[in-house]
Amino acid sequence: MRSRNTCKARLLAAGLAAATLSALTPATAFAASVASDSSAASDASTAKDPLRRYTQQQLQWKRCDAKGPDTFQCATLKVPLDYGDPAGKTIGLAMSRLKAGSAKARHGVLLLNPGGPGAPGLQLPVDPLMKFPAEVKRRYDLVGFDMRGVGQSSPVSCGLTAEEQADRPYKTETFAKDVDRARTVAGKCRARAGDMLPHLTTRNSARDMDIIRAALGEKRISYLGSSYGTYLGAVYMQLFPQRADRFVLDSATDPNRIYRGMFEDMAKAAEQAFTRWTAWTARRHATYGLGDTPAEVRATYWDLIARAYRKPVFFEGQTLTGDGIRADNRTFFHVRKAAERVAGLKDAAEGRNPAPSGTPGQAQEPDDSYFSIAWSFMCADTRTWSHDPERYRREAIRDKARYPLYGDYAAAITPCAFWQQGSEPQTRIDNTVGALITQNEWDSQTPLFSGLAMHRALRGSRMLTVAGGEGHGVLYARDGNPCADKAATTYLTTGRLPAKNLTCLATTGQK
Repeated sequence: MRSRNTCKARLLAAGLAAATLSALTPATAFAASVASDSSAASDASTAKDPLRRYTQQQLQWKRCDAKGPDTFQCATLKVPLDYGDPAGKTIGLAMSRLKAGSAKARHGVLLLNPGGPGAPGLQLPVDPLMKFPAEVKRRYDLVGFDMRGVGQSSPVSCGLTAEEQADRPYKTETFAKDVDRARTVAGKCRARAGDMLPHLTTRNSARDMDIIRAALGEKRISYLGSSYGTYLGAVYMQLFPQRADRFVLDSATDPNRIYRGMFEDMAKAAEQAFTRWTAWTARRHATYGLGDTPAEVRATYWDLIARAYRKPVFFEGQTLTGDGIRADNRTFFHVRKAAERVAGLKDAAEGRNPAPSGTPGQAQEPDDSYFSIAWSFMCADTRTWSHDPERYRREAIRDKARYPLYGDYAAAITPCAFWQQGSEPQTRIDNTVGALITQNEWDSQTPLFSGLAMHRALRGSRMLTVAGGEGHGVLYARDGNPCADKAATTYLTTGRLPAKNLTCLATTGQK
């Protein structure tokens, strides 16, 4: 969930049914998942493997990049666009591999997903920001891939302008235009990629992962997914429980609130973080000058917002209105950075920053690929999106009152109001497959309570919470948490989950 202008677009079978799904090929599992119970007993022809040409394909590996290590290799995997019609149109899935450092110690493959939906994952095995422990790299082939519709995997682009990609809060006077804009975005995507849109779903991406598993010759896969990638991992665990080996879910979504509810949760969490920040900042009035009680700090912030509505504030190269200042829901999850930012904005609003000089450069039209694929997945993954614009109006008014910081952004109308229906209903997550879930206490995009909801849905999981941890993402970062990293590495290298849920304390770099 990357830039301020696309904050919302960034950001995710028990018992006999689970046992049945785990024994099936992906295409047969698809048939089981969309068929009614009465049609589950199919004739003998369904016993033939309709995905054999995909699962048995020979991958042609080659060096990914002349500038990268020669051991980092890439290949293109063919998968069906529609798993309900595996003999039909195919798409290419770009994947990469960095082989395990020790053939003797090798455990298997570790698939990686960075989140999104829509963030490319092809470079993850060699990403310098991912500090994989040596012991993990000894034991696993690290496997990256661009999900269907992403990066080098039959990418989707709707041809959207910067204006069409920007998040906007609900306003009575602009609502009609916002409805038209959402309708236009959906129409452009339908015109550019209409045949693909119903099949750009997390369920199909999970099936793609199982084709990767089979094509690599593995009986099971291990997985490390972040943010939206936790939902993708959970869906794989639901569809293929016996093929899920060691799964680590970092900064987990609530699988029951995909996706409209996730936006509301982000607004709720922003208010909680704001309350914590006002208390922290009040204790440091001598440093930041924003008020010596939480109430005074709160009043200072909202006075700043009101001032910026009257006269926009030039700060750090941008001219910001009150909406522009509020647009980044992540601000108050990092208390020190937030205090520095608000103090700087206050100085700028009061004329204590140098005035801008020169002529601003011409802004380039941003690449719309991330925005396009994010909405494609979020709109097709679930059938809970309302198609009634008036419902969005009512919910935005309600949430603006409940969550003043970000509620009118989170509840604003989206392109999903006008999107064509996805190929399947949302996946219900409820299983006992083992997994390790890691979560910062103060996470802006996937709040702690959403991680706890994933833990409840994955009844075989263990939860690791970083008390006082700030920001989105816990594991294997440059300024990461050694306690959390150690627990994840132990699980990945031994297969043993902690006996009980764990708590790690935040380090300096996480505060």
